[in-house]
Amino acid sequence: MSKFSWTSYISTFVEEFPEQKGELPWVVTERVRELIKQRFKALGKDFKVTGEHAVHKSAVIESNVVMKGPIIIGPNCFVATGCYLRDGVFLAGGNSLGPGCEIKSSILFPSSNLAHFNFVGDSVIGTGVNFEAGAVIANHFNERSGVEKFGALIGDGCKIGANAVLSPGTILAPGAVVGRLQLVDQAGS
Repeated sequence: MSKFSWTSYISTFVEEFPEQKGELPWVVTERVRELIKQRFKALGKDFKVTGEHAVHKSAVIESNVVMKGPIIIGPNCFVATGCYLRDGVFLAGGNSLGPGCEIKSSILFPSSNLAHFNFVGDSVIGTGVNFEAGAVIANHFNERSGVEKFGALIGDGCKIGANAVLSPGTILAPGAVVGRLQLVDQAGS
């Protein structure tokens, strides 16, 4: 992956994170905590900042959500009961997380949604991506990048079926569809 282009996967990545234009996805996820902390400085008055949590006034956070920062939850987001957000999470806006989801060290671009009981770890998720119930992005030991943890780069408009598993290092082009119960194993590719 010598000539990587963010815009080939996520059309607005460079607009949102211009300083990361030349970085590979697994480098971005390794630095996601730092990147989110930097964004706190530019948040407007529509965000309520408490410690390492910034939540937009239009976002809805249900009860029993655990948040371990840094976390930014953008406008019109919905986070359901029992979600666990940790170690650097950025929800750009219009995101919906169903009950029991866990997100770790990841960026979700606008209008990307997780049904219930999903796990997304160390990943960058494009705009308009949908995860059906129980889909998992595994993130530990990645043969592709040589880093210990990297989940996936999911391009704009992808659809991930119920109970699908994306192995560490998965890279999906925009519009890709992963079927229900499907395993995506791109190790060594």
